Amino acid sequence: MVELLEITADETKRVVKLTGGPVGIERHRNDMQLIAGYLQPMVPIDGVTPVGELEVLDCLGDDDHVVVDMRDPDWRLKGTIPGSMSIPFGEVADRLDVLGCVRSSSGWNCDAAKKVVAFCNGPACPQSSIAMHTMVDNGFPPEKIYYYRGGMQDWLVLGLTTQASAA
Repeated sequence: MVELLEITADETKRVVKLTGGPVGIERHRNDMQLIAGYLQPMVPIDGVTPVGELEVLDCLGDDDHVVVDMRDPDWRLKGTIPGSMSIPFGEVADRLDVLGCVRSSSGWNCDAAKKVVAFCNGPACPQSSIAMHTMVDNGFPPEKIYYYRGGMQDWLVLGLTTQASAA
């Protein structure tokens, strides 16, 4: 039996009306998927810029950018994008200082923050989306966030170099 996965949080099938008639689109488990979560939007927050692999490569080693693995640390041990730093999505509210923000009595000041390329396990992983919402809620400017939605799933499928890394 084929395992159906969620397309969104509340649907496993979407019917689209085409010229030849309606077609039901489903999402099935396969060997390429890292996780079974539901699909994340390309732009999870207004102002965030979606990026692909070439843009991620350009940002690695660029002093104005930091590529951030937002996954739980156990995933990072299995492999990550070389040169990325780990800030697990559940810790981002307390670690904005490593992204160039300054904590004050009134919260975070992120005027001098670096540009952040955020990623997690891929299109069905909510960890970087959750982290980006937390960042913006704490004063991080969305226009300084670049979302690599493809994440580790696309990175691996494309055969790009990974490295095992301690959290």
